[in-house]
Amino acid sequence: MRNFKRALSIALVLIMAVACFAGCKSSKADYVIYSDNAFAPFEFLGDNDKYVGIDMDILAAVAEDQGFTYEMHNVGFDAAMGAVQSGQADAMIAGMTITDVRKETFDFSDGYFKDGQIMVVPAASTIAEEFDLRHQKVAAKTSTMSAQYTESLSTEVGFEIDYYESSPEMYQAVITGTNVACFEDYSVISYAIKTDNMSLKTVGEIVNPSEYGFAVKKGTNAELIEKFNAGLKNIKANGKYDEILAKYGMTA
Repeated sequence: MRNFKRALSIALVLIMAVACFAGCKSSKADYVIYSDNAFAPFEFLGDNDKYVGIDMDILAAVAEDQGFTYEMHNVGFDAAMGAVQSGQADAMIAGMTITDVRKETFDFSDGYFKDGQIMVVPAASTIAEEFDLRHQKVAAKTSTMSAQYTESLSTEVGFEIDYYESSPEMYQAVITGTNVACFEDYSVISYAIKTDNMSLKTVGEIVNPSEYGFAVKKGTNAELIEKFNAGLKNIKANGKYDEILAKYGMTA
C-alpha cells in the first residue's frame, strides 16, 4: 500500500509538471511577446528565415532603450490575440488597431502608427465603389479591423464574406477571382503591391483612420506598457522611429 501511494504521488507530480510545461510560459527572457506572421511591412519573414518589419524594429528599439529582453513568436494575428488573452503571452505587437471594443479585453500603449482601411480589387476590375460589391463575394482577414469594416458594409450593401487567416491568402483569393475585393490597411496593401508587384489596385478613400497599439491582457503587465510608452517617446525624440519607418518606405 505504501509503494502504491508513493507511485501515485509521483504520477500526480509528473502530470502536473507536464500540464505546466504545456500551458505555462517558460522563457529566460523578461517577456514573451507574440505577433502576426505575414503583415508586411510590419512583420514578415525576411532573409535567413528571420522575421523583420516595422513592428519588429520598433519593439527591438524600445527594448534596447528600456533595458528589457523578450522572446518573440510570430504565429498569426488571431493566434497572437488568443495567446495574450490566455496568458501564454505577455503582450502582442501586430499592427493592431486600438478600438473601444478591443479595450474591453486589452490594455494598449500609446499609438505608434496611424492607418486606415481601403478597398482592394484586381488591377483590371471595373469595381469603382463599395456599392458595386452588391451580391458579390468579398474576402476578409479573420479578427481584424478590416474584417469588422467588411462585416458592417456587408449588412449595408449586401454581399457575402469569405474569411482567411492571413493577408497573403486574402490577396490571392482576390487575384484569382475567388473574391471580387477585400479591405486592407492602406500602408500594408500599398507595400504589397509595390514590393511584390501584385496585380491589385486600391479603390476609393481610406476609411477609419486609427492608431496601432502594443497590447497586453486587460489589467495585467502595466509596467510593460509604461516601458513601451517611455521607449517609444525616446525613439521618436532621438530619430530612431523615423529611421525605422524610412527603412520600409513609410512616414509617420
